[in-house]
Amino acid sequence: MKRRTVFAPVLLLAAVVAASGLSGCAALNTVHADLSTWGDWPTGRAPGSYAFDRLPSQQSDPAEADRVEAVARDALAKAGFRPVTVDEKPDVLVQVASRTTRTSADPWDDPLWWRGGFGIVGHRWAGTVWVIDTRFDRSRYERQVAVLLRDAATGKPLYEARAANEGSTAGGDALLGALFSAALIDFPRNGPNPRPVRVSLP
Repeated sequence: MKRRTVFAPVLLLAAVVAASGLSGCAALNTVHADLSTWGDWPTGRAPGSYAFDRLPSQQSDPAEADRVEAVARDALAKAGFRPVTVDEKPDVLVQVASRTTRTSADPWDDPLWWRGGFGIVGHRWAGTVWVIDTRFDRSRYERQVAVLLRDAATGKPLYEARAANEGSTAGGDALLGALFSAALIDFPRNGPNPRPVRVSLP
């Protein structure tokens, strides 16, 4: 009995720490984005088959277009679409695009929000010393993806979606895939625009 009494708080603390760790891992795998959607997808129409349709500017860089389309496929599948087969005509034509914009603010624009730091570091000759990091790195990256669905027979736009977020890195294909998932997470529902959504990294 005494041993249980002594170790019960320890076990409780361990459980709390473990739960916090799992929550932290989940948070690291969650992508927050702002979503905007437009269009009038016909009531009762199933997603159906699709084929990618490239703009002339995208055709000039086929390798980049291939990469973006490959990343978007999983999001289209989650929304109920399937790639067209060789012997059939697609129900919809899909245009996808991505853009990453980097901005870097002057630290003196707002000196109260200095992004430097200080701490103890080891020095080869002087031993342990205090240093002040005077580097200012306030780069921000705005990441955005867009999806446009057109009726393949008429060319009429049926649904348009844009998802965007920002962070301190440019991200990669996994983040790009998450943004495409965010863009189609509410398909075929519209508004309000913009609205916050959350998705998991693939």
